[in-house]
Amino acid sequence: MQIIENLKVKEKLYIEKLENGLTVMIIPKPGSEKKYMIWGTNYGSNDNKFIVPGEEEITEVPNGVAHFLEHKLFEQENGSNSLDVLTALGVNANAYTTNDHTAYLFECTDNFYEAMDELMDYVQHPYFTNENVEKEKGIIGQEIRMYDDYPDWRVYLNVMQAMYHENPIKIDITGTIETIEKIDKEILYKCYKTFYNPSNMAIVIAGDFKPEDMLEEVKKRLVDKKTSGEIKRIYPKEEEKIVQKEIEQTLEVSQPLFIIGIKDIRKECALESKNEIVKKHISIEILLNLLLGKSSELYKKLYQEGIIYGSPSLDYEFGKNYAHVIIAGQSKEPKTLYKEFKQKVKELKEKGINEQDFNRMKKMIYGGYVKEYNEVQDIARMFLADYFKGINSFDYLEEIEGINVEYLNQVLNDVFKEDKMVISIVKN
Repeated sequence: MQIIENLKVKEKLYIEKLENGLTVMIIPKPGSEKKYMIWGTNYGSNDNKFIVPGEEEITEVPNGVAHFLEHKLFEQENGSNSLDVLTALGVNANAYTTNDHTAYLFECTDNFYEAMDELMDYVQHPYFTNENVEKEKGIIGQEIRMYDDYPDWRVYLNVMQAMYHENPIKIDITGTIETIEKIDKEILYKCYKTFYNPSNMAIVIAGDFKPEDMLEEVKKRLVDKKTSGEIKRIYPKEEEKIVQKEIEQTLEVSQPLFIIGIKDIRKECALESKNEIVKKHISIEILLNLLLGKSSELYKKLYQEGIIYGSPSLDYEFGKNYAHVIIAGQSKEPKTLYKEFKQKVKELKEKGINEQDFNRMKKMIYGGYVKEYNEVQDIARMFLADYFKGINSFDYLEEIEGINVEYLNQVLNDVFKEDKMVISIVKN
């Protein structure tokens, strides 16, 4: 196994790519009572158009298949549901689908190997019938209807639709009532066979384990599958400009919700080095905290004036074919907040970034990265998500040192452009 050590956090990553193409990552946490396992596939809601390895024709499937598959994998041929089996073992089990990947996981203190048996069994043995697929449509249909009235989700989906013209990121991960109606067992088996090949998957395990022993435990539970060729994913061409500057919706909320989005098209992302991606991500985190973080002048002013409630979440989301800044929170006057934010960006560009503020924020961000290594679930989920982006999570700890004020000013001017900004508001 390859060993990657980071002395800053005194952590080691043991990583091996098996003969069938599966990547296994193990992070030993001596003395930790908690154990965590996550098995992910590099397949999310954005992957609706692709060419199967060995085929020439393009396959296009309805929106929502990745999420539908995630739901269906728990149902077993013997009539049991693996989520119920895992819960009965006393472990905390779950699964999730994102735009980029799907993951199956559990956390426990006891019964780790029994839970591992169950997880590795159900992920490798899909069971789809016409009857159970039709039944699931009703369950997911209810979920879709529920999310349609869920303010936090609507404000997010609306901001995506305000930023993106064609990119599938603007489509709900669950699909729609109309699109899931088109899903059948043949589509599910085809997508499973294409994307759930070991060569498109990765396992991350964190806990008090001997890496070599744990690797053998993984191997002996694997079904014999050969590695497949490259899956050609086809994404629509996206314009650089935004769709609309503002989008509003009325729903039942105690205070208006807002999300400010900043579109950041990734040009020729295949040519972008992982170091550049990481440096840019860190820089945007620093900038967001300088602009509207809890210790920023603007946040203090807005909070004192009663315009903002609590510190907003500040994120940079990116994948194979999309990238954007997200600032989300609650405000009694979201448009005033938005105006003040744009003014602050303008001021920062004109005056430049203060070296002292930069150093203080850089230390704070670094401290946040270090803290993520305290919990097994944070470590495992972070390494899986970063792996599918072509990044080793340790890179963040290394690259932050090389970021300076000049680079930060460059990112500020390249990304924080007013003509790429949108605001989504959900109000009463």
